[in-house]
This record gives sequence, structure tokens and C-alpha cells, in this order.
Amino acid sequence: MVPFDVIMAGLSGSFAPMVLLYIFAGVVIGQFVGAVPGIGPIMAIAIAIPFTFVMDPLVGIAFLVGIGKGGLVGGAVPAVLINTPGTPDAAATALDGFPLARQGKPLKAMRMALYSSVTGDTVSDIVLITISAPLAVVALQLGPVEILFLLLFAFTVIVCLVGGSVTKGAIALLLGLLFATIGLDSEYATPRLVFGFTQLYDGVPLEAIALGILVMPEVLRRLADGIGIARPAVVIPDDQPKADKQISWAEYWECRFAMMRGASIGTLLGALPGIGSTAAAFISYASTKESSDDPKSFGRGNIAGIAAAESANSAVVGANLIPLLTLGIPGSVGAALLIGAFKIHGIQPGPLLFKQQAELIYGLFGAMIIANFFNFWVGQVGMRVWATVVKAPEAFIFSIALLLCIVGVYLGAGGMFGIYVMLICTVIGLALTAAGYSVIVFIIAFFLGSRFETTISQAYSLTEGHPAELLNYPVAVALLAVNLCFLFLFARKRFREGKNARERA
Repeated sequence: MVPFDVIMAGLSGSFAPMVLLYIFAGVVIGQFVGAVPGIGPIMAIAIAIPFTFVMDPLVGIAFLVGIGKGGLVGGAVPAVLINTPGTPDAAATALDGFPLARQGKPLKAMRMALYSSVTGDTVSDIVLITISAPLAVVALQLGPVEILFLLLFAFTVIVCLVGGSVTKGAIALLLGLLFATIGLDSEYATPRLVFGFTQLYDGVPLEAIALGILVMPEVLRRLADGIGIARPAVVIPDDQPKADKQISWAEYWECRFAMMRGASIGTLLGALPGIGSTAAAFISYASTKESSDDPKSFGRGNIAGIAAAESANSAVVGANLIPLLTLGIPGSVGAALLIGAFKIHGIQPGPLLFKQQAELIYGLFGAMIIANFFNFWVGQVGMRVWATVVKAPEAFIFSIALLLCIVGVYLGAGGMFGIYVMLICTVIGLALTAAGYSVIVFIIAFFLGSRFETTISQAYSLTEGHPAELLNYPVAVALLAVNLCFLFLFARKRFREGKNARERA
């Protein structure tokens, strides 16, 4: 048990002027890089880590956490305004955020994204502070077999509820998994689908495929549609009523279940290494859509969809630190980078951290809560700035977005080779969209592909290839049963919808 005076000393340390200054700076930088497609908070954290060497440990780590938190809020800005997510986590936000912006309500969409993001993040931080150790023990009990069936359940939910057509969703899923196999085999280091390019040994660059599949097709389409027309990227009526600019308390409260569901999903998945905030956002979005009385309104500007996605992806941030701080296992790329920051200061994350560095850890907890308040206030100012910027001519906005995508991939994905890969992925993205395949399902499958492949190999070794051995893994059997029940209920619902449609015809 950590002494109370140590806890109070750590929390009071987070209010030191230098700590507050760097938290604020981190949030501002994070929101900016998150709002610029192609850069993202991960790249900013990676660049900033060496500079924290000369800082006090609490100052440096709080600065990096501020960047990560601000990046998730900033990523929703371009997703809402121009349908080009600043981070992969915000792709689900664009599903309802962009249609709402096209209706002339971008401020309303961005405010809902901000409020739900801060809500989900705060809930996750409270869980981290209060019950991080018990959750870490639960996560430790889930081995490769259980993680495999958890991923299978995630794929099932995403294909059924996000992909539109189940068949096309399944094909998009398989294509994403296929692209994830490019590079060296994780088990035997055998090159696969590299076609002689040594640059692909580490796999397809994440920045190149994310921007090429998600962002570039939309940018090119909007540029092509706007040839010869000087129009703003988003039209905001001058006489817009106040209700179209703000989120009332009644609207916020109406989305409370979506936000709590998203925060719960994000916290649970964030505590499991390797699942990630992108999957959490889409699972939360899909489950909220499925439980809604009006599921057809999703994808057309429903603020509950924004609340579900943003609360989930932001909740992952705090939960990712549960396995990092208690077990020394990073739950995401951002958490893995934080390990480097800890080691720069001679601190080893793991079970002894709360005993040896309790004051630092509780100082970090305080800094995380403070960062949420800064995120809220900086976001309130930032959304007005971005809403003004987006009034510029569409050709200007999307030309800059195109340039930033190219620069971001050049810096983060290996120079010109990364740009070539992005252009190839752009063609693939255009083809998938034209054929009616979900690029969202493709991207999620790609993100989780390497983890899925590794867990398949590990699970096969543990069970020796005998299905009967699964009986020794009750959690895996329970997840399989939940998956089958979900498929049965989904198929029955589709059958009834088809039957009702035939009767109406």
C-alpha cells in the first residue's frame, strides 16, 4: 500500500508551474499535429522523446502524455471538417461527423467530439488511478488463445456492423489481413510478398497505407469535384441558429449511454496489449448503432455516433498505461514510446514501479487529469480557429492537405519509397470504394493483422493443433460462445428485416 503522504506529494507535484507549462504545451502541440493529416501524435512523441532527457522525469513524461491526449482530440478536427481523419482513431468519428459538417454544423460536431473525448479520457484515467492493478492482473490472465478469440469476435462485429454488405465486408477484411502479411514472417523471418524490395521487410509503412487508403482518395475526389469552382470546404450559414453551433446539456445527457459504453469498451480493450484505439472506436460505434432505436440515422450526422467513437478511442489512452506501469508491457505504440522516455531517466516500468517510484507515478496521474482540463479549454478555442480556416476555398484546403500527406509520409515512412507506397494504396482505396468495399474494415484488419497472425501461431503451439485442447481455456470458449450468439442474433435480425421488406413490397 502506497503511503498517503507519498500520494499527496506526487499529486501536488503535478501542479508545479513547470509541469503545468509543459502539459499545456504538449496538449497544444498534440492538437495541432493531430489535426494535420499525415503527422499524428505518435510521430510527435517520437521526435520529442530525446528532448525530455534534460527535463525532470515528471515534466518530460507529462509533456509526452499531453501530446498523446491532445493528438486524439485534434485528430477529430479534419475527420469532421473534410472527412480526412488526422489519426486512424478518428476514422469512426468521420462516419457521422463529416455528414453533420456538410449540413452546416461543423462546430456542433466538433464540440460533441471534444466533450465525449474528454469524458471518455477522464473515465479511463479514473480507472487507471483506482483499479489499475486488478485490471492488469485480469489482462495478464488472457494468453494468446484468449486474445485470438477476442480478435475473432472484434472482426465479426466489425464485418457485420461496419462493412455494410457482410460478404464485401469479409472480403475487405481478408484483403487487409493479406496486406498485413507483407514483410518478414514473425516466426521464421521469411520474406513474404516483398517483390525484391528490402524496404518492405518491416511491412507496409503504416503512415503510407493509412493515408493512401483513408485520406488521399477523399482529397483527390474533393479536388476533382471542385475544379473551376471557388467554394469553401464546408459551408457555414451566416444566419446559423445557436443550436446548430453548440451542444446543449440535454443533447450531451442524451448521449450519456453512448459515452459510457465507449469509455467502458475503450478502457477494457486499452488494458489488453495490442488491441488498440482504432478497434475500440469502431466496436463502440457499431454497438451504439446496433442498440439505437434509429440505426439508419447513423452515418447521416447522428451525434451519438460521434460520442461513441470519440469516448472509446480516448479512453484507450489511460487504459494503455495499465499494463505499462504495472507489468512493463506496452499496450500500444504510444505506450511503447513512453517506455523509452522512462528508460531515458533510468526508470524501469513493471511491478516494482509503484514501490520504487510511487511519487512520480501519482504525479503522472495528476498530470493526466490536468491534461484533460487543458484539452477541454484548448479545444474550445481551437475548434473556432479550425472552423474559420475551413471557410477558405476548397481547392486551397485540400491542396494543403495533399501536400501535408506527402510530407508526412516522406518523413515517417522512409522517404520517396513511402510516397510510392501511398500512391499505390490510393489507387487501391479508390478501387475498393468504387466497388463498394469498406476501406474502414480493410484498415482495421491491417492494423490488427500482425497481432492476429502472432496469436494464431502461439495458440496453435499451445493447443498443439487439437481443438479439444480449447476446453482447457474457459475464457476462450466463452468468447467463442459469445461470437456464435452474436452471429445468430445478427442473422436472425437480417432475416426479419428482409422478410419485412418483402412483405412491404
